[in-house]
Amino acid sequence: MRLREIADLLGAEILGGHIKLDTEIEQALGSDMMSDVLSTPCGDRAILLTGLTNLQVVRTAEMIDIKAVIFVKGRYPRSEAIRLASKMGLPVLLTSYSLMETRDILHQAGLRV
Repeated sequence: MRLREIADLLGAEILGGHIKLDTEIEQALGSDMMSDVLSTPCGDRAILLTGLTNLQVVRTAEMIDIKAVIFVKGRYPRSEAIRLASKMGLPVLLTSYSLMETRDILHQAGLRV
């Protein structure tokens, strides 16, 4: 599934990384604990779903080669997180759905969660 389709499913606002919306995504990792994210095996086509809005989210995404970060519950990420993601070319999206709702929507659409 393409990132663009995921954004449409979630009614997500695209905060950055518009040029990578055609990236193919196979898996979604969802957690508010970055230590869990770091210890979860994922392929090279995964996205991160989180309610955390700090810089560590973007750094964690970089460490495990996450293709995009989707912030949930309408929690707007901190400006420094958006700036770093922009420098890295990492797409950043924002949805009003909760973490569990987001996971359910993506799972029903066929994404591995």
